[in-house]
Amino acid sequence: MPRAGLTVDRLVAVAADLADEIGFENVTLSALARHFGVKDASLYSHVRSVQDLRTRIALLAGGELVDRIAAAVAGRAGKDALAAFAGAYREYALQRPGRYAATQSRVDPDLLAGSPVPRRTAELTYGMLRAYGLEEPDLTDAVRLLRSTFHGYCALEADGAFAAPREVQASWDRAVQALHVLLEHWPRESKA
Repeated sequence: MPRAGLTVDRLVAVAADLADEIGFENVTLSALARHFGVKDASLYSHVRSVQDLRTRIALLAGGELVDRIAAAVAGRAGKDALAAFAGAYREYALQRPGRYAATQSRVDPDLLAGSPVPRRTAELTYGMLRAYGLEEPDLTDAVRLLRSTFHGYCALEADGAFAAPREVQASWDRAVQALHVLLEHWPRESKA
């Protein structure tokens, strides 16, 4: 019988908080059990494994991230939507480092199938990019460019890797502006 007070949702929420404190890669069932003052075995009636727990953290975090981005871009288009999208993404990555790391982890596609998070993320991202007149395969290429740029910048910033005297926010703003110009002038793939 599951221990009173422990639910899957509560375990995942606490594990996500723990990820922000100690790092996503350090979240284990043992660490979570210690937090609740229970034996590891008590958690197995709620989650199958540490991978199951980490997948649930990734889905929780992905949902939080897409909710923030959706709220930020609502009613915006073009450059304003891109800047709002980028800002919400960066803010989440810096404020919730463990959760953000979870969103970057590879999750079994079969486990994602039952979650609305990937679909909502794709709809929001592709919707924003369609304002630039992009269609496939350019949409996919643009999504990959944005994700790589945002993730790379956030990872470097979180690690304190920007040592130049220029303010980090100013560089971020210029990067977003440059992405906007690129998206407006996207080199269309020639159809041979």
